[in-house]
Amino acid sequence: MAKEMKYEAAIKRLEEIVESIENDELDLEQLNVNLKEAQRLIKLCRDKLTKTEEEINKTLEGIDK
Repeated sequence: MAKEMKYEAAIKRLEEIVESIENDELDLEQLNVNLKEAQRLIKLCRDKLTKTEEEINKTLEGIDK
């Protein structure tokens, strides 16, 4: 991926994947591709949330000192 996807865009894409799965719009091959993409997007979102949480905690620790 040339430019890292923003959290909101990743969530939107995940919602699109879920909708296509729920509506049985995918053949088996496309389902596999979309599930792999969803897995990558979930990791990206989890990593971004973890990083943001760490940054917030550091900021809050700085305020308490």
